[in-house]
Amino acid sequence: MLIPPPLGVGLNGEQIMAAESSDRAEPRRHHGHEEAHAAANREIVRRLKSAEGHIRGITRMVEDEAYCIDVLKQLKAVRAALDRAGELALETHLATCVTDGLRSDDELERARVIREIVDVFQANAKR
Repeated sequence: MLIPPPLGVGLNGEQIMAAESSDRAEPRRHHGHEEAHAAANREIVRRLKSAEGHIRGITRMVEDEAYCIDVLKQLKAVRAALDRAGELALETHLATCVTDGLRSDDELERARVIREIVDVFQANAKR
């Protein structure tokens, strides 16, 4: 598997100066693709609110001392709902922000986008 070099290092090993610090206090925001993000975000929020209600129901089940297997089944259902919300977010990000980053003329931006996706997949693999 080809893993991109760390940020600030070009594909040939040369140092690349970043236009801005990656240690900024502000979270990254997407630019452009407002319609795609708005549509995906509506669906993600709907799914998260549904999962939130489901978790409240599971909490009541535990408080009411429901059968353990029933609680475990419901927890699995919530995890699946959260995973689907994450899949929608990833799909939208890949189709918009990542695609733009990979098409960029800025080598540092291309490397940053690839590293960001690799980091997400590595974090999920540890889960």
